[in-house]
Amino acid sequence: MLYTPVFMRVFVVLPAAGIGTRMAPGSAAPRSPKQFLSLGGTPILVHSLRAFAAVPRVSAIYVAVRRAEMGRVTALIAKHELSSRVQVVEGGDSRQQSVSNALKSIQADEDDILLVHDAVRPLIDPATIERTIDAASKHGAAIVGLPAVDTIKQVARTADGAIITATIPREYVVQAQTPQGFRWQVLKRAFAEAEADGFVGTDEASLVERSGAEVAVVTGSPENLKITQPADLELAEFYLRHRS
Repeated sequence: MLYTPVFMRVFVVLPAAGIGTRMAPGSAAPRSPKQFLSLGGTPILVHSLRAFAAVPRVSAIYVAVRRAEMGRVTALIAKHELSSRVQVVEGGDSRQQSVSNALKSIQADEDDILLVHDAVRPLIDPATIERTIDAASKHGAAIVGLPAVDTIKQVARTADGAIITATIPREYVVQAQTPQGFRWQVLKRAFAEAEADGFVGTDEASLVERSGAEVAVVTGSPENLKITQPADLELAEFYLRHRS
């Protein structure tokens, strides 16, 4: 267990360089990247930014976007009066590259906390963010995870489809969400090792796990959904109305 420093800063990275092709079925590309789609009359990205801006311990938020979208995002941040807490950096072709680019823009101490959050999880709540910060400070690394509800099957892929090879007890499985939080030195080491080996992970925790660090789990919520398809946006609208 790592000690808890008397003073630490918390930085947030929102990788938002994706184009979201699944939001536009049957077309070559969506009319607008999904992070800019409206949720309750406000862009999805703004909902995500507001959630982190509402946490006093957050020192700064970095949004990694495609170069062509940097001006658009800067204007959006100014319009919603978030400029004092948010900075825009250029993202990459992958999530990992976008986060790596953002890390190079942050001047942090070893025991500072770095949170990474999907820009299209707009309904994350400040309380869960706070618990993730606390868990990352205590354990060095932590993610938000949703306990499995359905029975989980392990499968082998064949030419005829998937064949079940095992049933995994649900108590051993969580569905990874974000934010994912890390001590600065833990995440930097994991990224450096992945880059040196040419390894690309599915999320930041997979890089940290690979580097040998333990990752704690903070219980998440079904409301903290990732908007990837039109039906997800409809469900998010439902949750948002009930919050209101």
